[in-house]
Amino acid sequence: MSKLKLGYFHYAWIILALSFLALLSAQGVRLSFGAFIEPWEDEFSTSRGTISLVALISYIVYGVSQPFIGRLVDQYGVRVIFSFSVLLIGLSTIATFFATSPWQLMIIYGVIASIGFGGASNVAGSVAISNWFVEKKGFAIGLMTAGSAGGQLVLVPLSLFLITVFGWKLTVLILGLFLTLIVFPLLYIFLRTHPSEKKVSPLGGEVSIIENPAKPKLSSAKKVTIFMLLRRKEFLFLLLPFFVCGVTTSGLIDTHLIPFAQYCGITPVVAGVAVSLLAGFNIFGTIFSGYLSDRFNCKNMLAFLYGSRALTVVILLVMIYNTSAFGFILNESYLLLIFAISFGMVDFATVAPTIKLATEYFRELSVGVILGWLYLSHQLGSALGAYLPGLLFDLSGSYTDAFVYSIILLVAAACLSYMLPSIHKLPQIKNENHSIT
Repeated sequence: MSKLKLGYFHYAWIILALSFLALLSAQGVRLSFGAFIEPWEDEFSTSRGTISLVALISYIVYGVSQPFIGRLVDQYGVRVIFSFSVLLIGLSTIATFFATSPWQLMIIYGVIASIGFGGASNVAGSVAISNWFVEKKGFAIGLMTAGSAGGQLVLVPLSLFLITVFGWKLTVLILGLFLTLIVFPLLYIFLRTHPSEKKVSPLGGEVSIIENPAKPKLSSAKKVTIFMLLRRKEFLFLLLPFFVCGVTTSGLIDTHLIPFAQYCGITPVVAGVAVSLLAGFNIFGTIFSGYLSDRFNCKNMLAFLYGSRALTVVILLVMIYNTSAFGFILNESYLLLIFAISFGMVDFATVAPTIKLATEYFRELSVGVILGWLYLSHQLGSALGAYLPGLLFDLSGSYTDAFVYSIILLVAAACLSYMLPSIHKLPQIKNENHSIT
């Protein structure tokens, strides 16, 4: 059995690096949305609720696409879906330069670009990692997921800087050209779906080499309907907390942290530092979570992570009502930095144990489709989490209500995660005559 290596590196690490780059660039652009809220409010003379509606549409399209993306990845392969999704995002980002009203943003960004965001997501990346890694799978998933946090670290502050210096229009051109001319060609040329396409075995595993690998086909694994899945406790108790994950991360914090900082009178420089700190600690927390998910009980990890996230949101309430905390006086700027560090540690850290549990609970099913349904719940949560705070802000002039309901939801998610069943002795789905719909 031959194993292709570059130096001492298995080609699986190249796949991981490319998946990381794809998520960094695609999801980094998506997570930069908050940086454009105020410029778009001024440019189109509209309210924060209207701009938040763009985010709502985006997350719904993104979320609804996930089960279909899972099936497309199974059918056409990671390479095609990942690379052309990045190209679609790049072209759509360039097209926003020509937008003259919010409804055009809703079509260009909310619909077209968001289909690309759905394709260049953790679903495709997770399938690639599952195909290429047998050993160190949790660690690899953590590293891959950190690509989104890397985009948050690099592209969000960069977008803030470029908007401040050049304006939002030139910024979208720069981001779009980066995706179209640099990232897309790299993915299309070097990315591969299966080790068999390189005539190698996955890292840490042995598989037979397919001499002439054909177009990837849908998995022959046992298939069931979504209604059957919802009757399984392990699926439902992964689905609902992952929905809450979307509400509180991509929805609330990633979309509204910068506007909230501006609401508190914090300077753009400090806000940019806070976003960078959040992203930097997010990368560390995500990778560390992946490492731990190979060694500890993932359901207990999830309960701890959701509970810890609830505690970090309390800091934002303190910022609104009382800046005297921890026994000494802290102004809003310092509290924001403390929040960024603590929330970053638990931001994307839930992804690796969630995916690890899903691949273990449902190993008899199509990985792409199962992850697609999970990410659908996450993105629907993100949609509500992005829209409701903007709407509530227009009604009340504050983010208090959004923070309170987020804390309640996170406590509930921690409880559901703790009640997940153990991996051993799970009932298996016996009906093989149904397809996932």
